[in-house]
Amino acid sequence: MARAMWKGILTIGEERVAVKLFAAVEDRTVRFRLLHDEDGVPVKQRLVEPESEEIVEYAETERAFLTPERDLVVLHRDELEALEPAPSREIEVLRFVPKAAVDERWYERPYYLGPDGDASELAALAAAMRETERIGIARWVMRKKEYRGALRVADDGVPMLIMLRSADEVIVASELGAPTGKALDEREIAMAQQLLSLLESRFEPTQYRDEYRERMLELIRAKAEGKVIRHKAARPLRVEPDLAKALRESLEAERKRA
Repeated sequence: MARAMWKGILTIGEERVAVKLFAAVEDRTVRFRLLHDEDGVPVKQRLVEPESEEIVEYAETERAFLTPERDLVVLHRDELEALEPAPSREIEVLRFVPKAAVDERWYERPYYLGPDGDASELAALAAAMRETERIGIARWVMRKKEYRGALRVADDGVPMLIMLRSADEVIVASELGAPTGKALDEREIAMAQQLLSLLESRFEPTQYRDEYRERMLELIRAKAEGKVIRHKAARPLRVEPDLAKALRESLEAERKRA
């Protein structure tokens, strides 16, 4: 049974629904210890004053911001604490918008939303959002930080709360522009459409794995057992400047594979 990481009250106008927040993703990064290469003893990271080389305890540190002019602006702990939002357990839904109004660039981190008690109100809300194809824009405070997020319903009917990036974090696509090049003829477009048709399939997430992590864990297991695994070097990708030729080769390769 999944364990809730946070509890709150989902508020929509006068409606208040007790909810629990569950992690929807898990960090599976392989983490290492740093060792001294001479004797294999684990080493520790310390804060050191560069001129005297004396060790500085974390409690004795201050925060400072380096400006573009290379000036250090010192911010004291009480000043930073005064900026923290007031503690709250409310997830306030500000408005509802069409699902298409928020695209993938804005999504940052997903959470599952479950009922904290009677599930009927949350179930009714999820059903209404699914039928109207709407998502809610919400804000909440968690662990001394304020967040904006999208309240939406996954394809399997599970309510989700997804953190949204702020406007200054999202790069406007017009700064890059759409891909350009020589005009495509109908033959090239037709071959590209055939290639898309040959590769068309259902999305199967279990097929997509972190192969580098799997190789890393395999190497760790092997070395722990006194073995050594040799991996072949990956072949470099070949870039084909002739689009029509590249499409023909891709089509032929996919037909043979099929």
